[in-house]
Amino acid sequence: MAGTIAIKNGYVYDPLNEVNGEKMDIFIRNGKVVTELTASELKDAKEIDASGKTVMPGGVDSHSHVAGAKVNGGRMMRPEDHYKFYQKKTPIAHSGCGYSVPSVYLGGYEYSKMGYTTVFEAAVPPMEARHTHEEMRSTPMLDMGGYLVLGNNWFLMRYLKEGDIEKAAAYIAWMMKTHKTYGIKCVNPAGVENWGWGENVGALDQANIHFEVTPEEIIKGLTELNEMLGFPMPVHLHANNLGHPGCWEITRDSLKIPKPVKARPNTNVEWAETKMKPQRHESVYLTHCQFNAFGGTSWRDFESGVKGITDYVNSHDHVVMDSGCVPFGDATVMTGDGPAIHDLYVLTGHKWSNTDVECECGSGVLPFTYLKSNPVHSVQWAMGLETLLYVKDAWKSIMTTDSPNGGPFIKYPQVIAWLMSNKARQDTFAECHKWAQDRSGLAAETREMDLNEIAIVTRANAARTIGLAHSKGTLAVGADGDVAIYDLDPKALEVSDYESIIRAFENAAYTVKGGEVVSQKGEIVAIPEKKTYYSDIAISAEDEKNMLNDVKDWFKYYTIGFNNYPTPDKYLANPTPIKIDAEV
Repeated sequence: MAGTIAIKNGYVYDPLNEVNGEKMDIFIRNGKVVTELTASELKDAKEIDASGKTVMPGGVDSHSHVAGAKVNGGRMMRPEDHYKFYQKKTPIAHSGCGYSVPSVYLGGYEYSKMGYTTVFEAAVPPMEARHTHEEMRSTPMLDMGGYLVLGNNWFLMRYLKEGDIEKAAAYIAWMMKTHKTYGIKCVNPAGVENWGWGENVGALDQANIHFEVTPEEIIKGLTELNEMLGFPMPVHLHANNLGHPGCWEITRDSLKIPKPVKARPNTNVEWAETKMKPQRHESVYLTHCQFNAFGGTSWRDFESGVKGITDYVNSHDHVVMDSGCVPFGDATVMTGDGPAIHDLYVLTGHKWSNTDVECECGSGVLPFTYLKSNPVHSVQWAMGLETLLYVKDAWKSIMTTDSPNGGPFIKYPQVIAWLMSNKARQDTFAECHKWAQDRSGLAAETREMDLNEIAIVTRANAARTIGLAHSKGTLAVGADGDVAIYDLDPKALEVSDYESIIRAFENAAYTVKGGEVVSQKGEIVAIPEKKTYYSDIAISAEDEKNMLNDVKDWFKYYTIGFNNYPTPDKYLANPTPIKIDAEV
């Protein structure tokens, strides 16, 4: 249960509150950060001596694949993945297994051990929302939410083609509330629908089959609708042609489309007292930039195209992105981009699963291993780090591995070490195929992120981008009492000793969630209560009624009944709606 905690003498990194390594105390009462505790409260409080340690807000992962039918498909496909990594049952923790795609219990424990307290599932197909919520509900330790996949939805493509913005807005608002989801995910717009007919799209102005709507029209429409409705986060965009040599250009051009769209988040929440403005100002959130940044014209002349994207991001303020780093080793590639997975299957010959989710979206799953000896993989490793190191302002980027696509989230400590230590990168170059140096610019990049920048890209900016900085990603007064304490002394830190960085971030000395110590030095010591966030958007009853007439008529194409479509509250752990009054 949430109690009273005093964290004393730590070096605190709280970027949203403009605290950069100051030695100070953090106080938590009833699960929230407070200015101070009374003498009587201090007497009864649990005190943690953080002397010589790094103190940050609890980690926030704004892009991970941890729950749902696609993730479960990955678990079933990977029996060889299970015996490599497992945890035995303890008096308070379940057993679990799975390296790149862990079971729900193990996934929650592993995130918590690293100091993370909040994780968002990056792709929820509407028809599979119930199952996704069942898995999120069973995932311990973490506050969670999910992004609803809408970029190839039949209703939205029809409304966008017809120019019926009112019905499109009403449909999105109804879908978020119906499926208890948080934000809009757009995957290979127009292309996934084509994949149901064995085709794809290759250009932003190419119309798809039957609906005759283009990727440009979908990206423009969804980003405008997102701000019209006042969502807490920008549209989460997975661009076209992902994973194809030369795709960086269509990615950059996709980012240009929402430039005129002004961010208008309109959430009714109580904000923590941060010194920085906690609301987002971006209209588009580019997913896993590394996979969208391939250069060259074929695999023969494949190279990094990251700089073409980061140059654009550096010069424009309407874009934020996460990295999609590749830390080498086993991974499981899973995405709502069915044609991209098929292309990877043709390329590798690995076992492969592909699914069409009726009138809504699709997905694919394929086991994968990234090798340092492989020329393309070695460049991808360099590219993932380039996406973070080339962006001048850390507030425009978020560190991810697109877990488990680039690699499992448990590799985050290794990625942090590469970002902080040029020696770590140079030592890895020595083990990689020479393409890593010849076909990327990373070898010449000497930038080393400091702990404040790490706090930005692993928690503060993720929380701000998705609209949760009112309670997450900060230690400001009024924020949730989520704290990560790492056995890393900033005053004695030698980044050339990068193994010490990895050890510190692998197992937080303490993970505090909601004012309760839940993990200590790699051991789960308590199972906290958790929340499930979703966007509850209020629109006019008349607009919703008119839209539902269409939906009910088209439901003859579904294999389930209309009444079985919604996700009831009972599927969620502690449903926590973010109230929004839509301006439509």
